[in-house]
Amino acid sequence: MACSNGQEIQAVIFDLDGVVTCTMRAHFAAWREVFDSFLRTNTQSEQTFVPFSLHDYFTHVDGVPRLEGIRRFLVSRDIELPDGAPGDMDSKTMHGLASIKNKRYLAWLEANEVPTYSDALDLIGSLKRQGIKIGIFSSSQNCNRALKSAGIVDLFDAKVDGIDAARLALPPKPDPAVLLETVARLGTQPARAIVVEDAVSGVEAAARGGFRHVVGIDREPPNDDSHALALRAAGADLVTRDLADVLALCPLVSYDVRQ
Repeated sequence: MACSNGQEIQAVIFDLDGVVTCTMRAHFAAWREVFDSFLRTNTQSEQTFVPFSLHDYFTHVDGVPRLEGIRRFLVSRDIELPDGAPGDMDSKTMHGLASIKNKRYLAWLEANEVPTYSDALDLIGSLKRQGIKIGIFSSSQNCNRALKSAGIVDLFDAKVDGIDAARLALPPKPDPAVLLETVARLGTQPARAIVVEDAVSGVEAAARGGFRHVVGIDREPPNDDSHALALRAAGADLVTRDLADVLALCPLVSYDVRQ
């Protein structure tokens, strides 16, 4: 797979949620329940309760580890909360909020089969037929469970998830560390790889990491272009609603989803 500059593309790496799997709404619903309950309890009588919104989700929580997302959101509301300790199960610490959110999301995983995006699976299939290595990355420690639920574990040649990031002390996006680790496990360099992301922080990470192309996928309603604009501002070379458009960056010999 060669780009217009003649440089061979050897790998394409994908963020998991919002790009390959469709669990964003489940994550958002779990976060909203946790944060709204916390905010109602901690909003003073003279203050106005402002619920957790999709804008909050994409700005502060999407694409980063749970504790970091909590920290960023609380800072945006001028709220300080102690870290606490792993295993906390109440809303008095950040670890407690993280545990409550994870419990609710795991309950959703137990009750549902994780859906996937057909355009992502079609693109991955075509790339693999062309000999392109495929990587998956995620800030979630539940990445394996989501992949197994969706039945797509075997699609990927390398994976870096939240468990790996914690073990290797990799900083969260927009630092490119997780993306660089993923492409390294595929045996190539960022200059020969494409990143596909839906999170603004992930697009910024890919731009910082020197990847050949950075693709932002906008899954939001067509009448709202705010997320697309944010992806472009963060450094996306291409912002699209259909991942078939990725092929326009570096055309393949063929692209037939029926193969």
